[in-house]
Amino acid sequence: MTDSAAPFANMTFDRATRALVRLAARIAGGSEVDVRDGLRETAGAGTPEVWVEELILQSYLFCGFPRALNAAREWRRQLQGTGTGRGAGEGGRDDYDRFQVEGEATCALVYGRFYSKLRQNIVALHPELDTWMIVEGYGKVLSRPGLDLGRRELCIVAACVASGQDRQLHSHLHGSRNVGVPDDVIGAALDALEGTVNPVLLERAVALWVKVEGQV
Repeated sequence: MTDSAAPFANMTFDRATRALVRLAARIAGGSEVDVRDGLRETAGAGTPEVWVEELILQSYLFCGFPRALNAAREWRRQLQGTGTGRGAGEGGRDDYDRFQVEGEATCALVYGRFYSKLRQNIVALHPELDTWMIVEGYGKVLSRPGLDLGRRELCIVAACVASGQDRQLHSHLHGSRNVGVPDDVIGAALDALEGTVNPVLLERAVALWVKVEGQV
């Protein structure tokens, strides 16, 4: 978890991050044309290619394989079919134990004092969901190098806004704070979604953020 452990106290919402967050919302809730526009925006903003690659890979967790595959297809077209990126060879069956250890550590960072309660709640829903959440989600995917955990959380927030998943949005607004993303950056990320998501969903998300921001 080299990149995920980086501090974010001095993080700023620069053009590259803004374009990445807007792309996350477009992948989660937009059309293929919207995704294409978002990819062009990341190119114009100088967003590192590896950030885009990692966002697309993590999107299957929050948007499903169809949207992740469509985004990957548009991304490859933008790259003109080159092999640029870090998508291949990032672990195999023998990495299960590592994914579990890293997944538990990353999930604990995101959920903070609510981590134990989260695990209990997910196990109650189904033990397999708990295992997949830790090993597959927080271990294999969200603990990957290439994109830091702060930006990953902002992209998850954007995806939750675009798809109207308020319960998960609430968790990841807190999660962004828990991993150290400054409040002004979280607020700026929400503001940046104007024009990319349904205005009603964005209004709801902003109202939820006001409540979360007011909590210690």
